[in-house]
Amino acid sequence: MEKLKQPTEKQWRRLYELAVKLKELQPWEWMEESDIFGVQHPETGEIGFVSTMGAAGEHYAIGVYLGAEGLFGYFDLGGEMEIDPMALFDVPQLQISFENREELEKQDHALIKKLGLKFRGSHSYPMFRSIKPGFLPYQISSAEAQVLIHVIEQTLNVAPRFQGDELLLADLGSNDDEPNFLVRVPTNQGGNIVWKDENLTIEPPPDSDISITIPQEVTQLLKNLPQNKNLVIEIDLFYSPTPVAESGRRPFIPKMLMLADAKSGLILGFKLIEPQETELENFSEHMENIFESLEKLNVRPNEIWVSSEYLFKILRSFTQQLNVKLKQVDELKAIEEAKEGMFGFFGG
Repeated sequence: MEKLKQPTEKQWRRLYELAVKLKELQPWEWMEESDIFGVQHPETGEIGFVSTMGAAGEHYAIGVYLGAEGLFGYFDLGGEMEIDPMALFDVPQLQISFENREELEKQDHALIKKLGLKFRGSHSYPMFRSIKPGFLPYQISSAEAQVLIHVIEQTLNVAPRFQGDELLLADLGSNDDEPNFLVRVPTNQGGNIVWKDENLTIEPPPDSDISITIPQEVTQLLKNLPQNKNLVIEIDLFYSPTPVAESGRRPFIPKMLMLADAKSGLILGFKLIEPQETELENFSEHMENIFESLEKLNVRPNEIWVSSEYLFKILRSFTQQLNVKLKQVDELKAIEEAKEGMFGFFGG
Protein backbone atom coordinates (compact mmCIF):
# COMPACT_ATOMS: atom_id res chain seq x y z
CA MET A 1 0.00 0.00 0.00
CA GLU A 2 1.38 3.40 -1.02
CA LYS A 3 2.44 5.57 1.90
CA LEU A 4 0.49 8.81 1.97
CA LYS A 5 2.09 12.21 2.40
CA GLN A 6 1.61 13.55 5.90
CA PRO A 7 0.12 17.02 6.54
CA THR A 8 2.64 19.83 6.90
CA GLU A 9 3.03 21.71 10.16
CA LYS A 10 1.39 24.71 8.48
CA GLN A 11 -1.65 22.58 7.60
CA TRP A 12 -1.90 21.17 11.10
CA ARG A 13 -1.74 24.62 12.67
CA ARG A 14 -4.44 25.91 10.34
CA LEU A 15 -6.64 22.87 11.06
CA TYR A 16 -6.42 23.27 14.82
CA GLU A 17 -6.98 27.04 14.53
CA LEU A 18 -10.15 26.43 12.52
CA ALA A 19 -11.23 23.62 14.86
CA VAL A 20 -11.15 26.02 17.82
CA LYS A 21 -13.36 28.47 15.91
CA LEU A 22 -15.74 25.67 14.96
CA LYS A 23 -16.03 24.51 18.57
CA GLU A 24 -16.73 28.07 19.68
CA LEU A 25 -19.43 28.41 17.00
CA GLN A 26 -21.12 25.10 17.98
CA PRO A 27 -23.20 24.78 14.78
CA TRP A 28 -24.74 21.52 16.09
CA GLU A 29 -26.85 23.71 18.38
CA TRP A 30 -29.04 24.63 15.39
CA MET A 31 -28.04 22.26 12.59
CA GLU A 32 -29.17 18.66 12.06
CA GLU A 33 -27.25 15.92 10.25
CA SER A 34 -29.65 16.31 7.33
CA ASP A 35 -28.79 20.00 6.86
CA ILE A 36 -26.23 19.21 4.20
CA PHE A 37 -24.28 21.54 1.93
CA GLY A 38 -21.35 21.03 -0.43
CA VAL A 39 -17.84 22.47 -0.68
CA GLN A 40 -16.02 22.14 -4.00
CA HIS A 41 -12.27 21.60 -3.89
CA PRO A 42 -10.46 24.46 -5.71
CA GLU A 43 -7.98 22.11 -7.40
CA THR A 44 -9.68 18.75 -7.94
CA GLY A 45 -13.26 19.98 -8.38
CA GLU A 46 -14.54 17.18 -6.13
CA ILE A 47 -17.42 18.15 -3.87
CA GLY A 48 -17.39 17.21 -0.22
CA PHE A 49 -20.86 17.13 1.36
CA VAL A 50 -20.88 18.46 4.89
CA SER A 51 -23.06 17.06 7.66
CA THR A 52 -23.06 18.46 11.20
CA MET A 53 -23.38 15.97 14.06
CA GLY A 54 -24.05 16.72 17.71
CA ALA A 55 -27.71 17.71 18.01
CA ALA A 56 -28.21 14.76 20.35
CA GLY A 57 -25.46 16.08 22.63
CA GLU A 58 -23.31 12.96 22.43
CA HIS A 59 -20.91 13.12 19.47
CA TYR A 60 -19.84 16.55 18.21
CA ALA A 61 -18.42 16.31 14.72
CA ILE A 62 -18.42 17.48 11.13
CA GLY A 63 -18.59 14.69 8.56
CA VAL A 64 -17.51 15.20 4.96
CA TYR A 65 -18.94 12.67 2.50
CA LEU A 66 -16.76 12.62 -0.59
CA GLY A 67 -18.33 12.94 -4.01
CA ALA A 68 -21.67 11.53 -5.17
CA GLU A 69 -20.55 8.10 -3.93
CA GLY A 70 -20.13 9.40 -0.40
CA LEU A 71 -23.32 11.50 -0.48
CA PHE A 72 -25.63 8.76 -1.70
CA GLY A 73 -23.82 6.26 0.52
CA TYR A 74 -24.77 8.52 3.43
CA PHE A 75 -28.40 8.57 2.24
CA ASP A 76 -28.39 4.75 2.25
CA LEU A 77 -27.00 4.59 5.79
CA GLY A 78 -30.31 5.32 7.53
CA GLY A 79 -31.88 1.92 7.04
CA GLU A 80 -28.63 -0.04 6.79
CA MET A 81 -27.19 1.22 10.09
CA GLU A 82 -30.16 -0.25 11.96
CA ILE A 83 -29.42 -3.64 10.39
CA ASP A 84 -25.63 -3.44 10.21
CA PRO A 85 -23.75 -0.75 12.18
CA MET A 86 -20.62 -1.65 10.17
CA ALA A 87 -22.27 -0.15 7.07
CA LEU A 88 -20.64 3.16 8.10
CA PHE A 89 -17.29 1.76 6.98
CA ASP A 90 -18.49 1.39 3.39
CA VAL A 91 -18.94 5.16 2.95
CA PRO A 92 -15.85 7.26 2.07
CA GLN A 93 -15.65 10.25 4.40
CA LEU A 94 -13.52 12.57 6.49
CA GLN A 95 -14.37 13.67 10.01
CA ILE A 96 -13.35 16.29 12.51
CA SER A 97 -14.72 15.41 15.92
CA PHE A 98 -14.33 16.83 19.41
CA GLU A 99 -13.33 14.21 21.93
CA ASN A 100 -12.38 13.81 25.56
CA ARG A 101 -8.65 13.64 26.25
CA GLU A 102 -8.64 9.89 26.91
CA GLU A 103 -10.28 9.17 23.56
CA LEU A 104 -7.35 10.51 21.56
CA GLU A 105 -4.66 8.18 20.26
CA LYS A 106 -0.94 8.44 20.94
CA GLN A 107 -0.29 10.24 17.63
CA ASP A 108 -2.89 12.89 18.46
CA HIS A 109 -1.34 13.65 21.84
CA ALA A 110 2.14 13.82 20.32
CA LEU A 111 0.98 16.24 17.62
CA ILE A 112 -0.82 18.54 20.05
CA LYS A 113 2.28 18.61 22.26
CA LYS A 114 4.57 19.30 19.29
CA LEU A 115 2.41 22.24 18.20
CA GLY A 116 2.35 23.62 21.75
CA LEU A 117 -1.45 23.56 21.95
CA LYS A 118 -3.60 23.10 25.04
CA PHE A 119 -7.22 21.99 25.33
CA ARG A 120 -9.29 21.57 28.46
CA GLY A 121 -12.72 20.25 29.26
CA SER A 122 -14.97 17.54 27.88
CA HIS A 123 -15.37 17.22 24.11
CA SER A 124 -12.67 19.85 23.59
CA TYR A 125 -9.91 17.90 21.84
CA PRO A 126 -10.09 18.08 18.01
CA MET A 127 -9.50 14.78 16.21
CA PHE A 128 -9.18 14.43 12.44
CA ARG A 129 -9.87 11.10 10.75
CA SER A 130 -10.16 9.51 7.32
CA ILE A 131 -12.60 6.65 6.67
CA LYS A 132 -12.25 4.48 3.56
CA PRO A 133 -14.39 1.45 2.68
CA GLY A 134 -13.19 -1.57 4.61
CA PHE A 135 -10.71 0.33 6.78
CA LEU A 136 -10.91 1.70 10.30
CA PRO A 137 -10.75 5.48 10.88
CA TYR A 138 -7.15 6.55 10.33
CA GLN A 139 -4.82 9.54 10.43
CA ILE A 140 -5.43 11.98 7.57
CA SER A 141 -3.05 12.68 4.68
CA SER A 142 -1.85 16.08 3.48
CA ALA A 143 -4.46 16.09 0.68
CA GLU A 144 -7.22 15.19 3.14
CA ALA A 145 -6.05 17.90 5.54
CA GLN A 146 -6.49 20.46 2.75
CA VAL A 147 -10.02 19.21 2.10
CA LEU A 148 -10.87 19.65 5.78
CA ILE A 149 -9.35 23.15 5.81
CA HIS A 150 -11.64 24.23 2.96
CA VAL A 151 -14.63 22.50 4.56
CA ILE A 152 -14.23 24.06 8.00
CA GLU A 153 -13.62 27.52 6.51
CA GLN A 154 -16.85 27.26 4.52
CA THR A 155 -18.76 25.77 7.46
CA LEU A 156 -17.84 28.89 9.42
CA ASN A 157 -19.44 30.85 6.57
CA VAL A 158 -22.57 28.78 5.95
CA ALA A 159 -23.59 27.76 9.49
CA PRO A 160 -24.17 31.31 10.87
CA ARG A 161 -26.18 32.22 7.76
CA PHE A 162 -28.29 29.09 8.13
CA GLN A 163 -28.98 30.01 11.75
CA GLY A 164 -30.61 33.20 10.53
CA ASP A 165 -32.28 31.68 7.46
CA GLU A 166 -33.27 28.02 7.55
CA LEU A 167 -34.38 28.23 3.91
CA LEU A 168 -30.72 28.61 2.93
CA LEU A 169 -30.30 24.84 2.68
CA ALA A 170 -33.83 24.08 1.52
CA ASP A 171 -34.36 21.64 -1.32
CA LEU A 172 -34.98 23.80 -4.40
CA GLY A 173 -37.52 21.93 -6.50
CA SER A 174 -35.46 18.80 -7.00
CA ASN A 175 -36.67 15.22 -7.01
CA ASP A 176 -35.66 12.49 -4.59
CA ASP A 177 -33.33 10.80 -7.08
CA GLU A 178 -31.38 13.95 -8.02
CA PRO A 179 -31.50 16.38 -5.06
CA ASN A 180 -30.32 19.99 -5.15
CA PHE A 181 -27.77 21.35 -2.69
CA LEU A 182 -26.19 24.64 -1.86
CA VAL A 183 -22.54 24.23 -2.85
CA ARG A 184 -19.74 26.65 -2.00
CA VAL A 185 -17.87 27.02 -5.30
CA PRO A 186 -14.40 28.61 -5.57
CA THR A 187 -13.40 30.99 -8.37
CA ASN A 188 -9.96 32.43 -9.08
CA GLN A 189 -9.97 36.21 -9.16
CA GLY A 190 -6.59 37.82 -9.62
CA GLY A 191 -4.79 34.89 -8.03
CA ASN A 192 -7.11 34.81 -5.02
CA ILE A 193 -9.83 32.24 -4.31
CA VAL A 194 -13.28 33.78 -3.96
CA TRP A 195 -16.17 31.60 -2.80
CA LYS A 196 -19.79 31.89 -3.91
CA ASP A 197 -23.05 30.02 -3.41
CA GLU A 198 -24.42 27.86 -6.20
CA ASN A 199 -27.43 25.54 -6.17
CA LEU A 200 -26.41 22.32 -7.89
CA THR A 201 -28.32 19.17 -8.78
CA ILE A 202 -26.33 16.14 -7.71
CA GLU A 203 -26.88 13.01 -9.75
CA PRO A 204 -26.41 9.62 -8.08
CA PRO A 205 -23.26 7.74 -9.06
CA PRO A 206 -23.72 5.37 -11.99
CA ASP A 207 -24.35 1.75 -11.16
CA SER A 208 -21.09 -0.11 -10.92
CA ASP A 209 -20.51 -2.04 -14.12
CA ILE A 210 -17.28 -3.69 -13.06
CA SER A 211 -16.72 -7.11 -14.50
CA ILE A 212 -13.84 -9.52 -14.83
CA THR A 213 -13.20 -12.24 -17.34
CA ILE A 214 -13.70 -15.60 -15.67
CA PRO A 215 -11.09 -18.06 -16.94
CA GLN A 216 -12.74 -20.79 -18.98
CA GLU A 217 -10.90 -23.47 -17.04
CA VAL A 218 -12.44 -22.20 -13.78
CA THR A 219 -15.95 -22.30 -15.17
CA GLN A 220 -15.35 -25.70 -16.73
CA LEU A 221 -13.92 -27.09 -13.49
CA LEU A 222 -17.08 -26.14 -11.60
CA LYS A 223 -19.38 -27.29 -14.42
CA ASN A 224 -17.75 -30.72 -14.27
CA LEU A 225 -18.71 -31.16 -10.63
CA PRO A 226 -21.74 -33.39 -10.06
CA GLN A 227 -24.91 -31.39 -9.36
CA ASN A 228 -26.95 -32.14 -6.25
CA LYS A 229 -30.55 -31.24 -7.12
CA ASN A 230 -31.46 -31.04 -3.42
CA LEU A 231 -28.63 -28.70 -2.40
CA VAL A 232 -29.43 -25.04 -1.83
CA ILE A 233 -26.49 -22.90 -0.70
CA GLU A 234 -26.67 -19.55 1.05
CA ILE A 235 -23.74 -17.19 0.34
CA ASP A 236 -23.08 -13.94 2.20
CA LEU A 237 -20.27 -11.42 2.54
CA PHE A 238 -20.19 -9.34 5.72
CA TYR A 239 -17.78 -7.54 8.01
CA SER A 240 -16.00 -9.64 10.60
CA PRO A 241 -16.54 -8.64 14.25
CA THR A 242 -12.76 -8.49 14.81
CA PRO A 243 -10.69 -5.66 13.22
CA VAL A 244 -7.06 -6.30 12.28
CA ALA A 245 -4.27 -3.90 13.23
CA GLU A 246 -0.73 -4.59 12.07
CA SER A 247 2.33 -2.42 12.62
CA GLY A 248 2.92 0.02 9.79
CA ARG A 249 -0.40 -0.70 8.08
CA ARG A 250 -3.75 1.02 8.07
CA PRO A 251 -6.03 -1.06 10.37
CA PHE A 252 -8.83 -2.77 8.51
CA ILE A 253 -12.00 -4.80 9.02
CA PRO A 254 -11.85 -8.02 7.02
CA LYS A 255 -14.97 -9.27 5.32
CA MET A 256 -16.11 -12.80 5.93
CA LEU A 257 -17.33 -14.95 3.07
CA MET A 258 -19.68 -17.60 4.41
CA LEU A 259 -21.46 -20.52 2.71
CA ALA A 260 -24.22 -22.52 4.40
CA ASP A 261 -26.64 -25.31 3.56
CA ALA A 262 -30.03 -23.54 3.50
CA LYS A 263 -31.91 -26.69 4.54
CA SER A 264 -29.71 -28.17 7.26
CA GLY A 265 -28.13 -24.92 8.48
CA LEU A 266 -24.69 -26.51 8.26
CA ILE A 267 -21.85 -24.06 7.58
CA LEU A 268 -20.09 -25.27 4.44
CA GLY A 269 -17.23 -22.83 4.37
CA PHE A 270 -15.96 -19.43 5.46
CA LYS A 271 -12.97 -17.24 4.75
CA LEU A 272 -11.66 -13.83 5.85
CA ILE A 273 -10.92 -11.40 3.01
CA GLU A 274 -8.81 -8.25 3.34
CA PRO A 275 -10.11 -5.03 1.78
CA GLN A 276 -8.27 -3.82 -1.34
CA GLU A 277 -7.56 -0.28 -2.48
CA THR A 278 -9.95 -0.18 -5.45
CA GLU A 279 -13.43 -1.44 -6.24
CA LEU A 280 -12.07 -3.59 -9.08
CA GLU A 281 -9.50 -5.21 -6.79
CA ASN A 282 -12.19 -5.96 -4.20
CA PHE A 283 -14.45 -7.41 -6.88
CA SER A 284 -11.70 -9.71 -8.16
CA GLU A 285 -10.78 -10.80 -4.65
CA HIS A 286 -14.38 -11.64 -3.78
CA MET A 287 -14.95 -13.63 -6.98
CA GLU A 288 -11.73 -15.61 -6.57
CA ASN A 289 -12.66 -16.60 -3.03
CA ILE A 290 -16.19 -17.59 -4.06
CA PHE A 291 -14.74 -19.82 -6.82
CA GLU A 292 -12.38 -21.49 -4.36
CA SER A 293 -15.13 -22.04 -1.78
CA LEU A 294 -17.47 -23.62 -4.32
CA GLU A 295 -14.69 -25.81 -5.69
CA LYS A 296 -13.93 -27.19 -2.21
CA LEU A 297 -17.51 -28.46 -1.92
CA ASN A 298 -16.82 -30.96 -4.74
CA VAL A 299 -20.47 -30.67 -5.75
CA ARG A 300 -22.53 -28.18 -7.72
CA PRO A 301 -25.64 -26.87 -5.93
CA ASN A 302 -29.03 -26.62 -7.56
CA GLU A 303 -29.62 -23.13 -6.19
CA ILE A 304 -27.60 -20.32 -4.62
CA TRP A 305 -29.36 -17.81 -2.38
CA VAL A 306 -27.99 -14.36 -1.59
CA SER A 307 -29.51 -11.36 0.17
CA SER A 308 -27.25 -8.54 -1.07
CA GLU A 309 -27.65 -6.76 -4.38
CA TYR A 310 -23.86 -6.78 -4.74
CA LEU A 311 -23.55 -10.59 -4.63
CA PHE A 312 -26.57 -11.00 -6.87
CA LYS A 313 -24.96 -8.80 -9.52
CA ILE A 314 -21.54 -10.43 -9.48
CA LEU A 315 -22.89 -14.01 -9.45
CA ARG A 316 -25.70 -13.65 -11.99
CA SER A 317 -23.74 -14.34 -15.17
CA PHE A 318 -21.50 -16.91 -13.52
CA THR A 319 -24.33 -19.05 -12.13
CA GLN A 320 -26.09 -19.06 -15.50
CA GLN A 321 -23.00 -20.65 -17.02
CA LEU A 322 -23.06 -23.32 -14.31
CA ASN A 323 -26.78 -24.05 -14.77
CA VAL A 324 -27.33 -23.06 -11.14
CA LYS A 325 -30.37 -21.01 -10.17
CA LEU A 326 -29.52 -17.73 -8.39
CA LYS A 327 -32.14 -16.26 -6.07
CA GLN A 328 -32.12 -13.02 -4.07
CA VAL A 329 -33.97 -13.44 -0.77
CA ASP A 330 -34.81 -11.17 2.16
CA GLU A 331 -33.12 -13.33 4.77
CA LEU A 332 -30.45 -16.02 4.82
CA LYS A 333 -31.66 -17.94 7.87
CA ALA A 334 -28.76 -20.36 8.24
CA ILE A 335 -26.13 -17.64 7.92
CA GLU A 336 -28.02 -15.20 10.16
CA GLU A 337 -28.14 -17.82 12.89
CA ALA A 338 -24.39 -18.40 12.55
CA LYS A 339 -23.73 -14.64 12.60
CA GLU A 340 -25.76 -14.20 15.78
CA GLY A 341 -23.68 -16.81 17.52
CA MET A 342 -20.44 -15.36 16.20
CA PHE A 343 -21.17 -11.72 17.03
CA GLY A 344 -22.55 -12.73 20.40
CA PHE A 345 -19.32 -14.59 21.18
CA PHE A 346 -17.27 -11.48 20.34
CA GLY A 347 -19.60 -9.23 22.31
CA GLY A 348 -20.95 -7.36 19.27
